[in-house]
Amino acid sequence: MRRMVTLLAVLLVSAMAGGPGFPAPAPRVQQRFDAGWRFYRGDTPGAEKPGFVDTGWRRVDLPHDFSIEDLPPAANPQRPALLVVPGTWKFKLGDDPAWKQPGFDDSAWQDVTLPTHWSSHTTGDIQNRFGSYRRRISIPLAMRGKSILILIGKVDDVDETFVNGVKVGGMGSFPPQYQTAWTVTRRYLVPARLLKGDGTDVVAVRDYNGDGDAGIYEAAAPPHRSGPFDADSIGGTAQGYTVGGIGWYRKTFALPAAPPGRQLSIRFDGVYMNARFWLNGKLLGTHPYGYTSFNFDLTPYARFGAKNVLAVRVDTSGRTSRWYSGSGIYRHVWLTMTGPVHIAPWGVYVTTPQVDADRATARARTTVTNDQATSQAIAVTSRVLDGAGKTAGLGVVTGELSPHGTKDLDQQITVSHPKLWSPDHPAMYRLVSTVSIGRKVVDQTETPFGIRTISFDAAHGFRLNGQPLKLLGGCVHHDNGCLGSAAYDRAEERRVQLLKANGFNAIRTSHNPPSPAFLDACDRAGMLVLDEAFDCWAIGKNPDDYHLYFDEWWKRDLDSMVQRDRNHPSVILWSIGNEIPEQASPEGARRAAMLAAEVRAQDPTRPVTEATNPSGDRVDPLLAHLDVAGYNYQAGRFASDHAKYPDRVFAQTESFPEATFEGWATAEKETYDVGDFVWTAMDYLGEAGIGKTVPQSTPPGYHDDRLWTVSNCGDLDLDGVKRPQSYYRNVVWGVGPQLSAFVTALGPDGKPERVEGWGWPDERPSWTWPGLDGKPLTVRVFSRYPEARLVLNGKDLGVKKTDRATRFMASWEVPYAPGTLVAVGLDAGGKERAHWTLQTAGRADRIRLTPDRRVIRADGEDLSYVSVELDDGSGRRDPNAGDLIRFALTGPGKIVGVGNGDPRSEESYQQPQRHAFRGRALVVIRSDNRGGVIQLTARAEGMKSARVRVTSR
Repeated sequence: MRRMVTLLAVLLVSAMAGGPGFPAPAPRVQQRFDAGWRFYRGDTPGAEKPGFVDTGWRRVDLPHDFSIEDLPPAANPQRPALLVVPGTWKFKLGDDPAWKQPGFDDSAWQDVTLPTHWSSHTTGDIQNRFGSYRRRISIPLAMRGKSILILIGKVDDVDETFVNGVKVGGMGSFPPQYQTAWTVTRRYLVPARLLKGDGTDVVAVRDYNGDGDAGIYEAAAPPHRSGPFDADSIGGTAQGYTVGGIGWYRKTFALPAAPPGRQLSIRFDGVYMNARFWLNGKLLGTHPYGYTSFNFDLTPYARFGAKNVLAVRVDTSGRTSRWYSGSGIYRHVWLTMTGPVHIAPWGVYVTTPQVDADRATARARTTVTNDQATSQAIAVTSRVLDGAGKTAGLGVVTGELSPHGTKDLDQQITVSHPKLWSPDHPAMYRLVSTVSIGRKVVDQTETPFGIRTISFDAAHGFRLNGQPLKLLGGCVHHDNGCLGSAAYDRAEERRVQLLKANGFNAIRTSHNPPSPAFLDACDRAGMLVLDEAFDCWAIGKNPDDYHLYFDEWWKRDLDSMVQRDRNHPSVILWSIGNEIPEQASPEGARRAAMLAAEVRAQDPTRPVTEATNPSGDRVDPLLAHLDVAGYNYQAGRFASDHAKYPDRVFAQTESFPEATFEGWATAEKETYDVGDFVWTAMDYLGEAGIGKTVPQSTPPGYHDDRLWTVSNCGDLDLDGVKRPQSYYRNVVWGVGPQLSAFVTALGPDGKPERVEGWGWPDERPSWTWPGLDGKPLTVRVFSRYPEARLVLNGKDLGVKKTDRATRFMASWEVPYAPGTLVAVGLDAGGKERAHWTLQTAGRADRIRLTPDRRVIRADGEDLSYVSVELDDGSGRRDPNAGDLIRFALTGPGKIVGVGNGDPRSEESYQQPQRHAFRGRALVVIRSDNRGGVIQLTARAEGMKSARVRVTSR
């Protein structure tokens, strides 16, 4: 940390001194404030005070996510756990306080076998109703006389659980303040004094169905901890069984003496969540929302010429999110020094209202602040630089700033022969904004932007630079897989590059604003963005989510998103929310109008949308306030709603992977449907198992002893590996590979597994199935060619149609025989146009390491992703290998993440080892501030080791 303090002091002294022997003051100094923090996981009194001793705290550099870190062992031994759900229960619709009593006569109640939903055993009205379950349990001899955990499992939606008439737990809240808890596993402690242990103990569960189906639908696994996962995590499947809580950050830094009037501010790109900030013991403020950026003025409390202490307390206690949020200061922090007259934060706003081939008009609005007690006459010079750094346009405007006042100054700048930004040619410009008083420059900033036009209407759809363009979209959450929510620039860039390379041209940032680095990467790559603000408004989806703060904070957070992101050419749509609970009510329509109006006040150049899941026409009053109607999983309604509202523009803001063909069929032919955003483009932590497959022979609610920690619904897996649904999407969309073939895996019962929710069949690009010789396997071919042929070991297995009528797919039942399986794409004349080959691999005997980048920056933040494959010695990956691989690193870097794409892995993401999953693993290397050669070594028992070098400079 001493090195960081010294560097900071040198930079600021040279920038601000301006005295004899020193250079003149720089108008603005800005640097990352990421290095040299101290961190403590847990709460501790007095940590905001400057004199607090933090020398025992861990040193961390930002970005940092403490929810991805390994958990310590449980403080207390685990209680004995009793699985009570599987088996026969008594059930009755309705609600009666007497039903919880142990002596109640339930003999007339219905016998039901759990786990399952109500709909599997009840034909009555299950909408918005109560139901009750009762069961007598036997306490094993070893547990008698002890307090035990009873494992209830997952209840859809809200429960209260009683043992012998006494409430032992509950999740969610009953009406009228209904809040769902359906993803949370219920494990309740029962004191020994409540249990008789003679076989007459009664468990009673009161269940409230908030919407749709209900019931005790999934049994619970025994509690345990592994890596960052805790089966008893209050976040449950929603947060992928990770654990939040309270964390403290402190940073001690020196500031040099400064000339009078210098202003010091700090910007946090994102802190999750409920954060409080102190400088030198003085409270700067709070920030509840975890996804918006914000600034604090440090000037009143800063000690120039002395040491300073910045303290941050983060609190992610409770159930704050429906997906993996992470915890901590997980995005960049920036320290900025300016003079008293300066451009305000996000104070440059560039639009391009007039664009043609010969010239474009760039309209620049510059917001300038005067922190002095006297008025100031200023000039703002705006210089447009092209990609080569040459001046492409220039404008000057003058104005008078009142004492302690702020003013917007507008100017129009002509750019001749502009290079237009588009997905194919993402040309970027820079606007250099200079503020002068007389002949003295007092501030200067640079703002990247792009020149392009956008429009949406039902007759023409979405047009970019006047040309129609369909949105080939995918939804993404904000985590970076094995790095958790830490928003390293390279991690954000890699995600965008992977999605662009796999056929996407648009991303929906579900359900929150992304990091600035993510949008920068979208600008460079030519990726269109639907930028989303909220997952809820005043009515929550979790007890501790944003609804607690909406009324006080919505305007500040919405303004933050729009003001920060409105210069990105990649952003083409603003979304004010996702599946908002009050969307079908008059209050929801009023709030939508309020939010949409605020967005348009900050940026009238882009349309406003919202992702809704309509029920009949009840959402129509809300949709009337939007420019584009976002429908989740409702493409089947587009035609009928278009007939009623012919001027409405539709976007499928979420769709199921298995509905790719049906969703795209409408978008492809109808102008009013601008495109599709699949859920999801890339796997993510949390919402665990929503795309899982389970054995056909098991009832709904099947579970095993391994936790699902990942969604398992992405086109790409958690490590970025392309999955079968991505290949199918390439075929349907007509981009990327137009022929592929996959084999359906068999479950433990010898049959293909059942797909649940947002899943895709367990298909693999493998013809390596030891032990299945002669057993028929299903082979599916995806193809845009009219026909496809399948060939096994030289034997023609026949030709099948793969045209639009077959949804571009065909399947064969093929008795397994080792060798070579080839799918061939045939044109209308029967000529072979493409081949896809699967070969049987041998048993892995060596490791292959492949870095995505062999040269990285020695800046302490750059990353190299090293793919790990277990090879059979003939260049073929063994798709069944699951060996433990151990890693060692030497040189100026460190391992910051390991992964394998397994959605049920409970291994550490940070220890230098990982089991392979289907013959693959991943290692992420982070540079430090020294240059040199970083060497990664990988070893596995019985295999030839591997080494790879990455240069940091």
